[in-house]
Amino acid sequence: MGKARLAAFRRKGSGAPAGAQSGRARPNPNPFEVKVNRQKFPVLGRKARHAVGQPGVSRARAVQKRTQTLLKEYKERDKSNVFTDKRFGEYSSSMSPEEKMMKRFALEQQRQHEKKSIYNLNEDEELTHYGQSLADIEKHNDIVDSDSDAEERGTLSAELTAAHFGGGGGLLHKKTLQQQGEDEEKPRSRKELIEELIAKSKQEKRERQAQREGALELTEKLDQDWKEIQTLLAHKTPKPENRDQKEKPKPDAYDMMVRELGFEMKAQPSNRMKTEEELAKEEQERLQKLEAARLRRMRGEDMHGDSRKPKHLSADDLNDDFVLDKDDRRLLSYTDGKMSVEEEQSREASDGESEEDHHEDPSDENLEESSDPDGHSDLDSDTETEEDCGRPDTEPRLAPQKRLANNGHKAREAARNELPYTFAAPESYEELKSLLSGKTMEEQLLVVERIKTCNHPSLAAGNKAKLEKLFGFLLEYVGDLATSDTPDLGVIDKLVVQLYNLCQMFPDSASNSIKFVLRDAMHEMEGSVEARGRVAFPGLDVLIYLKIAGMLFPTSDFWHPVTTPALVCMSQLLTKCPVLSLHDVVKGLFVCCMFLDYVSLSRRFIPELVNFLLGILYIATPNKHGQGYTLVHPFRASGKNSELLLVSDEEDTATWQRTGLSLRWASGLKAQTKTEANHTRLSCLAVCVALVKHCVLLYSSLPAFHDIMRPLRALLTEHLANRTHPPELQELCQSTLSTLTNMGKQSQRCRPLVCEKSKPVPLRLFTPRLVKVLEFGRKQGSSKEEQERKRLIHKHKREFKGAVREIRRDNQFLARMQLSETLERDAERKRKVKQLFNSLATQEGEWKALKRKKFKK
Repeated sequence: MGKARLAAFRRKGSGAPAGAQSGRARPNPNPFEVKVNRQKFPVLGRKARHAVGQPGVSRARAVQKRTQTLLKEYKERDKSNVFTDKRFGEYSSSMSPEEKMMKRFALEQQRQHEKKSIYNLNEDEELTHYGQSLADIEKHNDIVDSDSDAEERGTLSAELTAAHFGGGGGLLHKKTLQQQGEDEEKPRSRKELIEELIAKSKQEKRERQAQREGALELTEKLDQDWKEIQTLLAHKTPKPENRDQKEKPKPDAYDMMVRELGFEMKAQPSNRMKTEEELAKEEQERLQKLEAARLRRMRGEDMHGDSRKPKHLSADDLNDDFVLDKDDRRLLSYTDGKMSVEEEQSREASDGESEEDHHEDPSDENLEESSDPDGHSDLDSDTETEEDCGRPDTEPRLAPQKRLANNGHKAREAARNELPYTFAAPESYEELKSLLSGKTMEEQLLVVERIKTCNHPSLAAGNKAKLEKLFGFLLEYVGDLATSDTPDLGVIDKLVVQLYNLCQMFPDSASNSIKFVLRDAMHEMEGSVEARGRVAFPGLDVLIYLKIAGMLFPTSDFWHPVTTPALVCMSQLLTKCPVLSLHDVVKGLFVCCMFLDYVSLSRRFIPELVNFLLGILYIATPNKHGQGYTLVHPFRASGKNSELLLVSDEEDTATWQRTGLSLRWASGLKAQTKTEANHTRLSCLAVCVALVKHCVLLYSSLPAFHDIMRPLRALLTEHLANRTHPPELQELCQSTLSTLTNMGKQSQRCRPLVCEKSKPVPLRLFTPRLVKVLEFGRKQGSSKEEQERKRLIHKHKREFKGAVREIRRDNQFLARMQLSETLERDAERKRKVKQLFNSLATQEGEWKALKRKKFKK
């Protein structure tokens, strides 16, 4: 206490103000700048942090700190006072000095060759030849003497150039000084020097000319001597080959390839590929021209083509190229001194009238009129040919007009029977059926192709809707062909190509049409199941629709709007349609083949497929007792059709040959004899075994492969035990069994599901639970690691918020600095503008005062 008073007395005794002795002393704060953080209630033992604060002082301190750091960096943002060696690889220790130099040289060359402007197309690197720029060489600055050789670059001498083209004063003066040094005579004038230079130039020119003429004479003499020697060499007998001389080495493969590449024909530029719209337009124009020509032929307008049209002949044409195949010229005859032309014309007219009456066709009149447009009847032939001369007089001879009429009639009939080249898009199915009915397969395909070509979507606005309807009409036509008494499968096979092309053009409408057909078939199936409890296999049209759906749309997708309903439909067919006849067996096997086509890429497991094949093998197997498998609907273990495919006739078995099943069985074809029915049964069994082999190869990678194939293995073993089957069928079963065994060895057996072993639950004990008493303020019920993690999370969140707050304040500080700089620049600009205006006003006032002063004078 005494020390404190003594210190206070010493401070009072000295004349220094308060705070001058110690740097820690601060003036009393302004009470209005102090902020007090009040607590709701005091807590005993807790230290109150930041109870009293000075936000103004803290803000000023923060601004001062940012002024010393952030503002300094902002002002020096575009300045660099540190030397940095930016050469390539300077700080790389993995490169040798030679590599650094090579890379730097390459970068320098690249920088020089880079264009300075991407819009300057003429800028290019400077090419040189022997150190001279090609651009300078192309200027032809070198003056070549016309009288000199091509090898010599003759130029005017320096004296002549200096004398004629300026600068000759110094040269003449130098020449004069040299001559004065040799002989001390009087210097010659400029005219004498020029004359001397001209004479010397002419002398050199004459010497060069003489030298060139001498060289030419020597060359001619040398050529003549060589010709004489060559004549002697031509008659000289060849020397025998020296056997000791080594043969010339044959060129290796590389040399031969190089020569082939050197003489290989270079690629020629081709024409531009035409777009689909251009090709469709050209094809439509071509068909329209052909249709117009067909209509003209049908009407008989261009029966003779261009042969009857008058041909233009020039005035000096001598008709040298005329070849007389048949002499149809008329011989002039005279009657009483007059030429008998009228008789011939009247006879021809009577022949024409009789021909008209015979055919009764009005188009022949135009034909006869156009046959002689110029009316030069005297040029026609009225005599007989050599063949006609050999005939008897009693045989009637056809007139030329009659023969032409017969030919025209045949041409018109052929044009009527010919297929039109242009077709309008059908608006209904009946219209399409009328176009295609009664025609051969090639004609039907040609009609559909021409309908597509003439109504391409790129040719008119409404053609797209017409072709979309055409797809539905063709689909309906295919169904009619399949349901006819004798289904035309060849036409259906060819029409699938047209359906595919239309599907590629309009996939949405094609998918809607296919889905409509499949939906209709499913509704009929559901209605039959509700009414009778079972449903028969559908007709051949539905099966073909399912086949077309798999050909037009992708079948490997996990889900597809067309193929997924088709798979569901086929699954329903194999599970809800009982097998009651051979037709049902053939239809079911066809559905199985389609199933395998659908899942050939995705390898999707189809249990209905395996079950149906198992049922087919079952109804073809005798002695079914004691087998370890269970049949699933639609097959039954016993009943009327449980032995539908069983063949007991040994003669039919011996005469059977393996052939494919025809789809005509699916259309209702019945067997003519019992032998034919037995052969069909054996063929169905062979197809079933082949499908089983395909399934073995397809599903060999499944974990449940052994469980899936166990019933099929048992039935195949039963087939092999029965020796009554044909050898070819037994061989097929043996091959399937061996494949099944090999694939079973390669595949891994699936392990059955086993319950997981768990530790036994201990008995409940009544031991009290000890809970650690945690300090106040911490969250209870957590471990030490959890508490540390929560603390770090809380700290990270707090630091993150603080960083965001500081960044926001830094941005506000920089914005204020930029605003102050902008205001300073604007104020300086206004000050300068005001100063300029003041100066201009002063000058204007002085000029007006001077003007008034002059006016007063």
